Amino acid sequence: MTHVGRRLGYEGVAVAVPVTVPYLRYSTRGAHWFLGRAVDALLKAGGLKKHELDGLTVSSFSLAPDTAVGVTQHLGLSPRWLDHIPTGGASGVMALRRAARAVQAGDAEVVACVAADANHVDSFRLMLGGFSAFARDATYPYGSGGPNALFAFITAHYLRTNGARREDFGRLCVDQRTNALAYGSRVFRKALTLDEYMSARPIAEPIHLYDCVMPCAGAEAFLVMREQRAQDLGLAYATLRGSIERHNAFSDDPVMKRGGWLLDRDELYAMAGCTPADIGFVQTYDDYPVIVAMQMEGLGFCEAGAGAAFVGSRSTTWDGDFPHNTSGGQLSSGQAGAAGGFLGMTEALRQLTGQAEGRAVKDATLGLVSGYGIVAYDRCLCTGAVILGQPA
Repeated sequence: MTHVGRRLGYEGVAVAVPVTVPYLRYSTRGAHWFLGRAVDALLKAGGLKKHELDGLTVSSFSLAPDTAVGVTQHLGLSPRWLDHIPTGGASGVMALRRAARAVQAGDAEVVACVAADANHVDSFRLMLGGFSAFARDATYPYGSGGPNALFAFITAHYLRTNGARREDFGRLCVDQRTNALAYGSRVFRKALTLDEYMSARPIAEPIHLYDCVMPCAGAEAFLVMREQRAQDLGLAYATLRGSIERHNAFSDDPVMKRGGWLLDRDELYAMAGCTPADIGFVQTYDDYPVIVAMQMEGLGFCEAGAGAAFVGSRSTTWDGDFPHNTSGGQLSSGQAGAAGGFLGMTEALRQLTGQAEGRAVKDATLGLVSGYGIVAYDRCLCTGAVILGQPA
């Protein structure tokens, strides 16, 4: 089922000021510190005073027991519009969607969309213990737990049912490492070869070392406002051409093999007035390669079941024939918790506003950012995508 033409468009909405607080493998600082650094960078780069941020969205796993309202007190903000978005890898897409509607409705003039997480020696294990009670209770009694085991289950099913090869996933990971080195990743600083990928130690078969993201600490952020406000501030910006989101799609599938994009992608492209062939680059949520393959299928870049072969047969470097995750994505830039759901958004903004020095995609005027988040045993529950473009 599709709903083409049902929703209002996003005319007049500008997305600007991509911010990244540099990632650290471990940090003794908490999520509040990284959120504060991100907000400070937004204010400075946006030429704004703190009171001019009258909207705020916050995404974080390690902020608990605090929520977005606690962040306002901690940072001395007083927004008239506020949202806490706990959708993990889909949070960047959903933060932009909600902020755009708030700006269109006049509920806020300038919305800061911020995501951050800390990572110390034992924080990842503690986070997983409280991430999903359903997934925990379904796996812990069997001596299993954490995302590697869950995504091994999903990956094995995908490889088995589609005749896919690990080599295809490997080529994706190698290209993303190339992108990360051009991006200046502070977590990974060495090139990756296909031989290294294939011979890496197993983590949870069929997942091996380079199929897994590296948890780290950091933050990502951006601003949403009216185009006229961005012009008045002298900011380079992108426009929001279309967006979709879906939760708990295809719940009858015995094991996850597709996501909610399939239900709404026609509406996404209709809103943006384009087709998949018009997209200059794609930024997907990439906690594991199999999830990238599913997004390629669900977003219409290839047929169902062909995602692994698609990414394995294309050059997905920033200067290749299908530029993808041009910052290296999480697989080669690290996963700063919920900020991983914002990484594709900030990189897309840099590509469209002339801030992707050394890795700029040639002649790209449209970019697609896809999100996928909140794994629960054998599937992810939240999907979304946006198309961003250069101003007309």
